[in-house]
Amino acid sequence: MSDNMKEKKSSRGCGFGCLVMLAVIGAFFAAFAALVYFGLASTSFEGVEIVRSLQSKKERGLGDDESPRMTESWSTGSGNTRVVRIPVTGMIMLTPTPWGDRNTVTALRSIRKATHDETVKALILEVNSGGGGITASDVIYQALLNFKAAQPDRKIVVIMGDMAASGAYYVSLPADYILAHPTTVTGSIGVIMQSVNIQELAAKIGITDVTVKSGENKDFFNPMREVNPEQVAMMQRLIARMHQRFVSLIVENRKLPQAAVEKLADGRVYLADEAVQNGLIDGIGYYQDAEKKIAELLEVESVKVLRYHEQMTLSDFFGGGGAGIASKLEALIQGQYNGSGLMYLSK
Repeated sequence: MSDNMKEKKSSRGCGFGCLVMLAVIGAFFAAFAALVYFGLASTSFEGVEIVRSLQSKKERGLGDDESPRMTESWSTGSGNTRVVRIPVTGMIMLTPTPWGDRNTVTALRSIRKATHDETVKALILEVNSGGGGITASDVIYQALLNFKAAQPDRKIVVIMGDMAASGAYYVSLPADYILAHPTTVTGSIGVIMQSVNIQELAAKIGITDVTVKSGENKDFFNPMREVNPEQVAMMQRLIARMHQRFVSLIVENRKLPQAAVEKLADGRVYLADEAVQNGLIDGIGYYQDAEKKIAELLEVESVKVLRYHEQMTLSDFFGGGGAGIASKLEALIQGQYNGSGLMYLSK
């Protein structure tokens, strides 16, 4: 092959490769521009309202954690009375989970945003969960109380999905009215802590426990040694106190006799009709019934129902903050989800 032909072939190859490279770079920048544009469109091109909101927050001395920056969209209904629907779904946890969701964190941020928005008069809480962490459930519960305390005559209606058990029932307690679907399972009132003991298995396969500790109870429920009855009794007393708090909040919020609640609170679950009969919930219906009920409680003909949306950046996706890949890997490495903590959880 002559030198001229080699030069021509090389020239053609380089030209094609350059075109491909330019096309890839162009596609990348186009995608990036689209991401920026639509991100701005969803956050800023509700434009003046977002600016006004930020100015209002600044004037009131509110930080982003007190009144989070979230976009809103119109969900259902009409009129001038603004109501926000907030889903509480999946495991109720305020720490990042390797399976994904920031559902509880987003729900908490939504409640806080609604709390500091003077135009929001009520919440429709859509609960579909088997419960979760004790503290996480209690934090959501308190946030809902704060929402109502921020303005007189604010209302909350809960509509339960497939399940609203244990911690999910706990977070429903501040509601002025609790609705469940005919097929909802609720209840499971109680506290659980689970562990395993592999002492005998470890001895059979030649594994020896080496633990250095500062006190007798520092390695509580060590799975590699015999279960200590005194430590079991200590944990039982702690669980009993947590359980009693749950019972007392039901008595307070549902206006039920203590003895009746204690009888109901043995961990069993109830179908919707049984829950109504026992006073754990108020009625059976669907989302439309929840919307009608909130209008009735607010004494208006109709309500305009909104949704809040989190804005996730590239930094959020790849980084920390609970939603990012880095946080999920960290959670897995640290073993945060081994299920050994105290839980308001349906099992």
